[in-house]
Amino acid sequence: MTLLPEERQQVILAELNRHGKIQVMSLAKTLAVTPETIRRDLDQLEQQRLLKRVYGGAIPYHLAKREPHFEKKQAIQQTAKTKIGQIAAELLSDGDTIALDVGTTTLELARAIKGLNQLTIVTNSLPAASLLNELLEANQFNGQVIMLGGLTHPAQKSVAGAFTCELLSRFHFDKAFISCGGITADGFTDYDMEETLCSTMMVQRSEQVYVLGDTSKIGQTQFFHICGWQDVSAVVCDQPMPDEWLSSGMQTTWISEHPGRRDFTC
Repeated sequence: MTLLPEERQQVILAELNRHGKIQVMSLAKTLAVTPETIRRDLDQLEQQRLLKRVYGGAIPYHLAKREPHFEKKQAIQQTAKTKIGQIAAELLSDGDTIALDVGTTTLELARAIKGLNQLTIVTNSLPAASLLNELLEANQFNGQVIMLGGLTHPAQKSVAGAFTCELLSRFHFDKAFISCGGITADGFTDYDMEETLCSTMMVQRSEQVYVLGDTSKIGQTQFFHICGWQDVSAVVCDQPMPDEWLSSGMQTTWISEHPGRRDFTC
């Protein structure tokens, strides 16, 4: 039975409410229509401010510019974040000194750390510091965890501010793992000024910089600039680089588990 456009759009909104993100190709298959039909539906729903178009699909409108509470973010794209964290953990080596910023994706990196020796982790993420201490106690890896001081941000379970940046300026890191709220051809952005300043400082104080972001971040621009592509060693994502970026000749390394697209430079 063919659905009317209004009925189809109600199904789309229901799926968005259920999953937190929807994909064009999946909806087209579910509703037995062409991807172009779904894209038109999404365009109409975006005009009504019922959702926000992102690369390959859509997210709830309220997530487009306002940062959700930490617990709500954990439930969004959880499978993708877990995959990204596991991939990023493979980039770690014994003896590394790393910076880990706030975010639910970098938390998944912390969760995936195991079997490493003499690892030093500096973070301004309260959940990451707590989890890493539990993993140390369980002998999942050995080393030390340094929790940065500063002003706490309860909604994001983070520490940030001028004092945090001052502490970061005293470190030199082998690697930084940075979360973000948006990835575009212009670089990487996030929601909160003070947290972003801390992430930028981590970038500046690191030999290698890895940005962790799922596909819902692609094409999104938030208010505060973290860094540009020239500052980043690689992006770790759950899906390949968008084709339009590939064809533009963008120079970077993009790491994903997609078949045939694992760890390449374009």
